[in-house]
Amino acid sequence: MTLLSLVKDAADIIGLPRPSAVVGSGDQTVRRLLALAQIEGNELSRRHEWQALVKEKVHVTLAAEDQGAVTTLISDFRSLIGGTMWNRSTQDYVGGPVSPQDWQEYKAQTSAGPYFDFRIRGGKLLVFPAPAAGQNLALEYISTNWCQSSGGTGQTAWALDTDTGILSEYLMTLGLVWRFQQVAGLEYGEAMRSYERAVVDAVAKDGSRPVLSLAEGSFDIGYRPTARAPDGSWPL
Repeated sequence: MTLLSLVKDAADIIGLPRPSAVVGSGDQTVRRLLALAQIEGNELSRRHEWQALVKEKVHVTLAAEDQGAVTTLISDFRSLIGGTMWNRSTQDYVGGPVSPQDWQEYKAQTSAGPYFDFRIRGGKLLVFPAPAAGQNLALEYISTNWCQSSGGTGQTAWALDTDTGILSEYLMTLGLVWRFQQVAGLEYGEAMRSYERAVVDAVAKDGSRPVLSLAEGSFDIGYRPTARAPDGSWPL
């Protein structure tokens, strides 16, 4: 489904004439639909850690505490997914983000510990102790790109009628309907409730979080044991 077909479907539900074009249209109603479609995409993308927006980044470290601006390292960065940062070169977990209090405690120590921790401050990724240059720091994050061009390039906003959604266009259509009815002064309560029910159902089925088992003595169904040498110096 393209932006144009999304707006056409919403217009049919609302009872408006179907537009032949959206982006660049001089019709005020169509321009309003486009603006609301932008709002809907932005708002829906923030409702949940949608698996469609989860990406992986492998950063090659600098020999410095300050690894640079996060938005320079990751151009479509919205937020980190906690507990996913690992130094693949050393096979060590990178803890964090640590609190300001803990960070200042680390900095006050006369010697650094053997394990890495990170903090994002002033938009920069800080790692302590400073890693060696050339190590692979991997993490997962949420992308800001909730739609894409016809060629598959991620975007943070609709740009052309041929753009498609990365997130559910069904949800976007429902969201566009109630938002238009609201700003137009029409009854929108039932349309909003239908939308909210659909979003809750989509979140429950999204699959971006592990399934937890409450069965006594059982492993999490996603658990896979891996070989890992214990920390320390061990004789062979």
